[in-house]
Amino acid sequence: MPTVDLAATDLRALNQALHELSAGTNETQWEIVNPRGSHAVAVGVNAPVDITIRGSLGYYCAGMNRQAKVTVHGSVGPGVAENMMSGEVVVKGDASQYAGATGHGGLLVIEGNASSRCGISMKGIDIVVKGNIGHMSAFMAQAGNLVVCGDAGDALGDSIYEARLFVRGKVKSLGADCIEKPMRPEHIEIVGRLLARAGITDVKAEEFKRYGSARKLYTFNVDHADAYG
Repeated sequence: MPTVDLAATDLRALNQALHELSAGTNETQWEIVNPRGSHAVAVGVNAPVDITIRGSLGYYCAGMNRQAKVTVHGSVGPGVAENMMSGEVVVKGDASQYAGATGHGGLLVIEGNASSRCGISMKGIDIVVKGNIGHMSAFMAQAGNLVVCGDAGDALGDSIYEARLFVRGKVKSLGADCIEKPMRPEHIEIVGRLLARAGITDVKAEEFKRYGSARKLYTFNVDHADAYG
């Protein structure tokens, strides 16, 4: 198993080595130590490898991830798993702003709390947050699932499209065009499956509420003009 010490190895060299991995590589287990808050670690990986990072990171960790599983034993700065396509990213600590932004696929698990704009413009990614999320989360979220075991801040789901939001705790306020919706059996199944994938066993899917689009902002309607400002 390759172990890369970022106190002694250039970050560019690490990312280049990860970019050169192919689907048939024998180097499937990687460990990164002493990250020292570095930015853009393990960005753009496109191979089915398992990357363990021991320490906290700066912005854009595991951005544009495809196929890889990236586990961070620490907290992360803004934009973790930004534009992720597939694979899995697990953060054992907290995440800063816009975690999972524009993500198209894969699973992002945050075992601590997430800051503002979690899941902004998500396009198919699944995000599970064991703690709380900040304001403007899931802004313009288009597709995918956001599961929050704690509370949500102001303006949840503002201008949301067809993403599904599930919150177990309190929601401070809902954004424009976001409403509470019935929690049907198929939604309980979705939440239960995602909780299981995230390794969360002390929370029941039946405890969540569902939020989504009221579909009033899809096309302009003069009767709703005040909502566009």
